Amino acid sequence: MTPKFFDRSFLTRFAWLSIAAAILTIALKTGAYLLTGSVGLLSDALESIVNLVGAIMALIMLTIAARPADEDHTFGHSKAEYFSSGVEGALILIAAASIAYTAIERLIHPQALEQLGLGLIVSTIASLVNLATSLIIRRAGKRYDSVSLIANSHHLMTDVWTSVGVIGGVGLVAITGWQFLDPVLALLVAANIVWTGTGILRGSVSGLMDSALDQTDLDTIQKVLDQYSLDKVEFHAILTRQSGAMKFISLHVLVPGAWTVKRGHKFVSQIESELHNTLPNSTVFTHLEALNDPNSYDDVPLEN
Repeated sequence: MTPKFFDRSFLTRFAWLSIAAAILTIALKTGAYLLTGSVGLLSDALESIVNLVGAIMALIMLTIAARPADEDHTFGHSKAEYFSSGVEGALILIAAASIAYTAIERLIHPQALEQLGLGLIVSTIASLVNLATSLIIRRAGKRYDSVSLIANSHHLMTDVWTSVGVIGGVGLVAITGWQFLDPVLALLVAANIVWTGTGILRGSVSGLMDSALDQTDLDTIQKVLDQYSLDKVEFHAILTRQSGAMKFISLHVLVPGAWTVKRGHKFVSQIESELHNTLPNSTVFTHLEALNDPNSYDDVPLEN
Protein backbone atom coordinates (compact mmCIF):
# COMPACT_ATOMS: atom_id res chain seq x y z
CA MET A 1 0.00 0.00 0.00
CA THR A 2 1.38 3.39 -0.98
CA PRO A 3 1.98 5.69 2.03
CA LYS A 4 -1.01 8.00 2.42
CA PHE A 5 -0.86 11.68 3.28
CA PHE A 6 -3.18 13.00 5.94
CA ASP A 7 -3.74 16.76 5.95
CA ARG A 8 -3.02 17.89 9.53
CA SER A 9 -2.36 21.56 8.90
CA PHE A 10 -5.45 22.45 10.94
CA LEU A 11 -3.63 21.35 14.11
CA THR A 12 -1.58 24.55 14.06
CA ARG A 13 -4.59 26.43 15.40
CA PHE A 14 -4.13 24.64 18.72
CA ALA A 15 -0.50 25.79 18.80
CA TRP A 16 -1.70 29.37 18.24
CA LEU A 17 -4.11 28.91 21.16
CA SER A 18 -1.19 27.79 23.33
CA ILE A 19 0.88 30.81 22.24
CA ALA A 20 -1.94 33.21 23.11
CA ALA A 21 -2.46 31.56 26.50
CA ALA A 22 1.30 31.70 27.24
CA ILE A 23 1.50 35.42 26.46
CA LEU A 24 -1.50 36.16 28.66
CA THR A 25 -0.23 34.07 31.58
CA ILE A 26 3.26 35.58 31.36
CA ALA A 27 1.73 39.03 31.74
CA LEU A 28 -0.51 37.97 34.62
CA LYS A 29 2.15 36.02 36.54
CA THR A 30 4.79 38.68 36.06
CA GLY A 31 2.31 41.19 37.44
CA ALA A 32 1.67 38.90 40.41
CA TYR A 33 5.42 38.66 41.07
CA LEU A 34 5.90 42.43 40.85
CA LEU A 35 3.04 42.92 43.28
CA THR A 36 4.27 40.43 45.86
CA GLY A 37 8.01 39.94 45.32
CA SER A 38 7.40 36.17 45.67
CA VAL A 39 10.14 34.01 44.19
CA GLY A 40 7.57 31.23 43.93
CA LEU A 41 5.41 33.39 41.68
CA LEU A 42 8.55 34.39 39.76
CA SER A 43 9.30 30.71 39.13
CA ASP A 44 5.75 30.32 37.87
CA ALA A 45 6.24 33.24 35.46
CA LEU A 46 9.53 31.79 34.20
CA GLU A 47 7.85 28.50 33.42
CA SER A 48 5.24 30.37 31.38
CA ILE A 49 8.06 31.81 29.26
CA VAL A 50 9.13 28.24 28.56
CA ASN A 51 5.50 27.50 27.68
CA LEU A 52 5.63 30.26 25.09
CA VAL A 53 8.86 29.01 23.53
CA GLY A 54 7.51 25.47 23.52
CA ALA A 55 4.26 26.59 21.88
CA ILE A 56 6.16 28.46 19.17
CA MET A 57 8.30 25.38 18.56
CA ALA A 58 5.17 23.24 18.39
CA LEU A 59 3.69 25.62 15.81
CA ILE A 60 6.80 25.37 13.63
CA MET A 61 7.04 21.59 13.87
CA LEU A 62 3.32 21.04 13.31
CA THR A 63 3.59 23.17 10.19
CA ILE A 64 6.51 21.06 8.93
CA ALA A 65 4.84 17.77 9.91
CA ALA A 66 1.75 18.74 7.90
CA ARG A 67 3.73 18.91 4.66
CA PRO A 68 2.99 16.08 2.21
CA ALA A 69 5.64 13.56 1.21
CA ASP A 70 8.17 14.74 -1.36
CA GLU A 71 11.17 13.33 -3.22
CA ASP A 72 13.48 13.89 -0.25
CA HIS A 73 10.98 12.69 2.37
CA THR A 74 9.01 9.92 0.73
CA PHE A 75 7.43 8.85 4.04
CA GLY A 76 6.34 12.38 4.90
CA HIS A 77 7.49 14.78 7.62
CA SER A 78 5.55 13.45 10.62
CA LYS A 79 8.68 12.91 12.74
CA ALA A 80 9.16 16.67 12.96
CA GLU A 81 6.78 16.62 15.95
CA TYR A 82 9.37 14.76 18.02
CA PHE A 83 11.78 17.68 17.69
CA SER A 84 9.15 19.95 19.19
CA SER A 85 8.65 17.74 22.25
CA GLY A 86 12.43 17.28 22.60
CA VAL A 87 13.15 21.00 22.55
CA GLU A 88 10.31 21.68 24.97
CA GLY A 89 11.68 19.06 27.35
CA ALA A 90 15.14 20.65 27.22
CA LEU A 91 13.72 24.14 27.84
CA ILE A 92 11.81 22.84 30.84
CA LEU A 93 15.07 21.61 32.38
CA ILE A 94 16.72 24.99 31.77
CA ALA A 95 13.77 26.73 33.45
CA ALA A 96 14.06 24.36 36.40
CA ALA A 97 17.73 25.28 36.84
CA SER A 98 16.87 29.01 36.77
CA ILE A 99 14.11 28.55 39.32
CA ALA A 100 16.37 26.56 41.65
CA TYR A 101 19.11 29.22 41.43
CA THR A 102 16.64 32.02 42.24
CA ALA A 103 15.13 30.04 45.12
CA ILE A 104 18.52 29.33 46.70
CA GLU A 105 19.41 33.02 46.37
CA ARG A 106 16.20 33.92 48.21
CA LEU A 107 16.90 31.37 50.94
CA ILE A 108 20.26 33.03 51.55
CA HIS A 109 18.81 36.52 51.36
CA PRO A 110 15.16 36.41 52.60
CA GLN A 111 12.76 39.12 51.51
CA ALA A 112 9.32 39.99 52.86
CA LEU A 113 6.35 39.48 50.54
CA GLU A 114 3.83 42.23 49.83
CA GLN A 115 0.24 42.56 48.55
CA LEU A 116 -0.24 38.81 48.75
CA GLY A 117 -4.01 38.88 48.32
CA LEU A 118 -4.00 40.70 44.99
CA GLY A 119 -1.00 38.73 43.75
CA LEU A 120 -2.71 35.42 44.49
CA ILE A 121 -5.88 36.51 42.67
CA VAL A 122 -3.89 37.43 39.55
CA SER A 123 -1.94 34.15 39.65
CA THR A 124 -5.14 32.14 40.08
CA ILE A 125 -6.64 33.73 36.96
CA ALA A 126 -3.49 32.81 35.02
CA SER A 127 -3.74 29.22 36.27
CA LEU A 128 -7.35 28.93 35.11
CA VAL A 129 -6.31 30.14 31.65
CA ASN A 130 -3.63 27.42 31.51
CA LEU A 131 -6.04 24.78 32.78
CA ALA A 132 -8.63 25.51 30.09
CA THR A 133 -5.97 25.63 27.35
CA SER A 134 -4.37 22.38 28.53
CA LEU A 135 -7.67 20.49 28.49
CA ILE A 136 -8.53 21.72 24.99
CA ILE A 137 -5.08 20.86 23.59
CA ARG A 138 -4.94 17.48 25.34
CA ARG A 139 -8.27 16.47 23.84
CA ALA A 140 -7.08 17.51 20.38
CA GLY A 141 -3.73 15.76 20.85
CA LYS A 142 -5.38 12.47 21.77
CA ARG A 143 -8.04 12.73 19.10
CA TYR A 144 -5.54 13.42 16.31
CA ASP A 145 -2.60 11.48 17.81
CA SER A 146 -0.30 14.51 17.87
CA VAL A 147 2.96 14.12 19.82
CA SER A 148 3.52 17.90 19.89
CA LEU A 149 0.09 18.74 21.25
CA ILE A 150 0.14 15.99 23.86
CA ALA A 151 3.57 17.15 25.11
CA ASN A 152 2.39 20.74 25.18
CA SER A 153 -0.76 19.86 27.10
CA HIS A 154 1.25 17.90 29.68
CA HIS A 155 3.54 20.88 30.13
CA LEU A 156 0.62 23.25 30.57
CA MET A 157 -1.00 20.92 33.10
CA THR A 158 2.28 20.74 35.00
CA ASP A 159 2.24 24.52 35.02
CA VAL A 160 -1.24 24.42 36.53
CA TRP A 161 -0.16 22.12 39.36
CA THR A 162 2.96 24.22 39.84
CA SER A 163 0.78 27.29 40.21
CA VAL A 164 -1.46 25.51 42.70
CA GLY A 165 1.60 24.67 44.79
CA VAL A 166 3.03 28.18 44.56
CA ILE A 167 -0.29 29.80 45.43
CA GLY A 168 -0.62 27.46 48.40
CA GLY A 169 2.91 28.28 49.54
CA VAL A 170 2.43 32.03 49.26
CA GLY A 171 -0.84 31.63 51.11
CA LEU A 172 0.97 29.81 53.92
CA VAL A 173 3.52 32.63 54.10
CA ALA A 174 0.65 35.09 54.47
CA ILE A 175 -0.87 33.00 57.28
CA THR A 176 2.26 31.95 59.17
CA GLY A 177 4.71 34.71 58.29
CA TRP A 178 7.38 32.08 57.58
CA GLN A 179 9.21 33.65 54.62
CA PHE A 180 11.37 30.58 53.98
CA LEU A 181 8.33 28.65 52.73
CA ASP A 182 8.33 30.68 49.50
CA PRO A 183 11.82 29.67 48.22
CA VAL A 184 11.44 26.13 49.58
CA LEU A 185 8.27 25.70 47.55
CA ALA A 186 10.06 27.15 44.51
CA LEU A 187 12.67 24.38 44.85
CA LEU A 188 9.90 21.79 44.94
CA VAL A 189 8.46 23.38 41.82
CA ALA A 190 11.87 23.06 40.12
CA ALA A 191 12.03 19.36 41.04
CA ASN A 192 8.57 18.78 39.63
CA ILE A 193 9.51 20.54 36.40
CA VAL A 194 12.64 18.36 36.07
CA TRP A 195 10.46 15.26 36.34
CA THR A 196 8.15 16.51 33.59
CA GLY A 197 11.02 17.62 31.36
CA THR A 198 12.83 14.29 31.55
CA GLY A 199 9.58 12.46 30.78
CA ILE A 200 9.01 14.55 27.66
CA LEU A 201 12.61 14.01 26.55
CA ARG A 202 12.29 10.24 27.01
CA GLY A 203 9.16 10.22 24.85
CA SER A 204 10.87 12.26 22.16
CA VAL A 205 13.94 10.02 22.05
CA SER A 206 11.73 6.93 21.97
CA GLY A 207 9.86 8.29 18.96
CA LEU A 208 13.03 9.19 17.08
CA MET A 209 14.31 5.64 17.70
CA ASP A 210 11.34 4.21 15.75
CA SER A 211 9.62 2.49 18.66
CA ALA A 212 7.10 -0.22 17.86
CA LEU A 213 3.39 0.49 18.22
CA ASP A 214 2.01 0.14 21.73
CA GLN A 215 0.47 -3.10 22.93
CA THR A 216 -3.09 -1.88 22.32
CA ASP A 217 -2.34 -1.31 18.64
CA LEU A 218 -0.47 -4.62 18.37
CA ASP A 219 -3.48 -6.43 19.83
CA THR A 220 -5.71 -4.67 17.31
CA ILE A 221 -3.47 -5.80 14.45
CA GLN A 222 -3.51 -9.38 15.69
CA LYS A 223 -7.29 -9.32 16.00
CA VAL A 224 -7.62 -8.23 12.37
CA LEU A 225 -5.17 -10.87 11.16
CA ASP A 226 -6.99 -13.57 13.12
CA GLN A 227 -10.06 -12.89 10.97
CA TYR A 228 -8.02 -13.78 7.87
CA SER A 229 -6.07 -16.67 9.38
CA LEU A 230 -7.65 -19.42 7.32
CA ASP A 231 -6.37 -22.99 7.38
CA LYS A 232 -4.18 -22.30 4.36
CA VAL A 233 -2.98 -18.78 5.23
CA GLU A 234 -0.21 -17.71 7.60
CA PHE A 235 1.40 -14.43 8.69
CA HIS A 236 4.88 -13.65 9.95
CA ALA A 237 7.59 -10.96 10.01
CA ILE A 238 5.09 -8.53 11.52
CA LEU A 239 6.98 -5.27 12.09
CA THR A 240 5.59 -1.93 13.29
CA ARG A 241 6.83 1.55 14.06
CA GLN A 242 5.39 4.87 15.18
CA SER A 243 6.39 8.07 13.40
CA GLY A 244 4.61 11.06 14.89
CA ALA A 245 0.95 10.50 14.15
CA MET A 246 1.73 7.92 11.48
CA LYS A 247 1.70 4.18 12.12
CA PHE A 248 3.64 1.87 9.82
CA ILE A 249 2.85 -1.85 9.63
CA SER A 250 4.77 -4.42 7.61
CA LEU A 251 3.97 -8.13 7.37
CA HIS A 252 4.46 -11.17 5.19
CA VAL A 253 1.40 -13.08 4.02
CA LEU A 254 1.86 -16.75 3.12
CA VAL A 255 -0.80 -18.22 0.83
CA PRO A 256 -1.03 -21.51 -1.11
CA GLY A 257 1.33 -21.56 -4.07
CA ALA A 258 -1.53 -22.59 -6.35
CA TRP A 259 -3.26 -19.25 -5.88
CA THR A 260 -3.17 -16.91 -8.86
CA VAL A 261 -1.45 -13.54 -8.59
CA LYS A 262 -4.85 -11.87 -8.92
CA ARG A 263 -6.32 -13.86 -6.04
CA GLY A 264 -3.30 -13.25 -3.82
CA HIS A 265 -3.28 -9.54 -4.56
CA LYS A 266 -6.98 -9.22 -3.82
CA PHE A 267 -6.49 -11.04 -0.52
CA VAL A 268 -3.62 -8.85 0.74
CA SER A 269 -5.45 -5.72 -0.44
CA GLN A 270 -8.37 -6.68 1.80
CA ILE A 271 -6.01 -7.10 4.74
CA GLU A 272 -4.32 -3.76 4.07
CA SER A 273 -7.67 -2.00 3.82
CA GLU A 274 -8.97 -3.60 7.04
CA LEU A 275 -5.84 -2.65 8.99
CA HIS A 276 -5.91 0.87 7.63
CA ASN A 277 -9.57 1.34 8.55
CA THR A 278 -9.05 -0.14 12.02
CA LEU A 279 -5.94 1.94 12.79
CA PRO A 280 -6.37 5.48 11.43
CA ASN A 281 -3.24 7.22 10.07
CA SER A 282 -1.67 3.85 9.31
CA THR A 283 0.28 2.73 6.26
CA VAL A 284 0.43 -1.01 5.62
CA PHE A 285 3.03 -2.91 3.60
CA THR A 286 2.45 -6.58 2.75
CA HIS A 287 4.74 -9.12 1.11
CA LEU A 288 3.08 -12.10 -0.56
CA GLU A 289 4.84 -15.46 -0.29
CA ALA A 290 4.10 -19.07 -1.15
CA LEU A 291 3.05 -21.21 1.80
CA ASN A 292 4.77 -24.35 0.51
CA ASP A 293 8.08 -22.65 -0.38
CA PRO A 294 10.79 -23.27 2.30
CA ASN A 295 12.43 -19.95 1.39
CA SER A 296 9.32 -18.16 2.64
CA TYR A 297 10.37 -18.97 6.21
CA ASP A 298 13.90 -17.59 6.02
CA ASP A 299 12.75 -14.34 7.68
CA VAL A 300 10.84 -15.91 10.59
CA PRO A 301 13.37 -14.43 13.10
CA LEU A 302 11.93 -10.99 12.18
CA GLU A 303 8.70 -11.97 13.95
CA ASN A 304 7.71 -9.60 16.76
